[in-house]
Amino acid sequence: MKNPHSPLIPSALPKPASFHEGVKPDGTANTFFHGFGALGLKKRGHGGRSWIQIDRTGESKVVTLDKATLMRQCGLPARDLRLLDPLFVYPSTILGREKAIVVSLEQIRCIIMADDIFLMNSLDDCVLQYESELCHRLQTMKDQSDNLPFEFKALELALEVASASLDSQVTELEIEIYPVLDELASSISTVNLEHVRRLKSHLLALTHRVQKVRDGIEQLMDDDGDMAEMYLTEKKERMEAYLYRDRYLNVVPAGNWISTSAPVSPTCSSSGQPEKASNSTIMSFSRHESSTGSSNRGRHVEELEMLLEAYFVVTDNTLSKLLSLKEYVDDTEDFINIKLVRSSSQL
Repeated sequence: MKNPHSPLIPSALPKPASFHEGVKPDGTANTFFHGFGALGLKKRGHGGRSWIQIDRTGESKVVTLDKATLMRQCGLPARDLRLLDPLFVYPSTILGREKAIVVSLEQIRCIIMADDIFLMNSLDDCVLQYESELCHRLQTMKDQSDNLPFEFKALELALEVASASLDSQVTELEIEIYPVLDELASSISTVNLEHVRRLKSHLLALTHRVQKVRDGIEQLMDDDGDMAEMYLTEKKERMEAYLYRDRYLNVVPAGNWISTSAPVSPTCSSSGQPEKASNSTIMSFSRHESSTGSSNRGRHVEELEMLLEAYFVVTDNTLSKLLSLKEYVDDTEDFINIKLVRSSSQL
């Protein structure tokens, strides 16, 4: 598994699919993203939203999908899509569903499926970094043997980008706040007090965000059932095997001799086109999974649990730095109060 502290690739990557370059009237380059800007804005609840679709080969493209289409394609309820809506404020969340993993980690909002991922299009640096890095990794490892399923590669990078972004913000805050606190301890002034108050407000907000990410990872690690739901590639393979057996038993009369040289494809019709499973077959498969999968959940989630644990340690360390910083702020405030009390008593 990739080291969570390893740096992301340099900025000299191919431009992502969400990037588009135009020309201003004065001849200079103008960069923007599809789905944004004055022409891309749409009324809430109408039209589609811009997404970046990335497949397992690392190819990406910008697509516009409305909520109903996305719900149908990913098999998600409307409440799950609301977690990804940037107009709502929800805590960081990782949810395992029948056909998808819903990820909302800071600015990374995406739907991960067994064969592709829908990343909410945005101008945010973390989103651009995520798209470029994921495409790069998938293309680099395309011809290499890697036991990590596609969905876990996408999930791991989301955790990596989010945790690295939070840790970077904590480091920047540390660099800014320590000198200000030292200056306030030596010289009490209205300007210094206001500066510390603003930084403390930022500190508390950042602590809340890191705490939410850490708690979300911990909650997922404590639930083997939710982790088992996230093995999308494995579930897809089992579904295909079930469809093959189901169709084989329905087509072949009992007792007849069957040649195994030309098996019937579970996913293709006689015309060679992909054939979707019927609702009754899917429900039958779900019942089969419920009856056989519960006993195997604890045995098959170790891989995902180790991945989550690595980033739980990272976010927990980031939270520890924030708590230490808050303690330093509180100690400085206590020191300032003591000085003020002594000054007033001398008067």
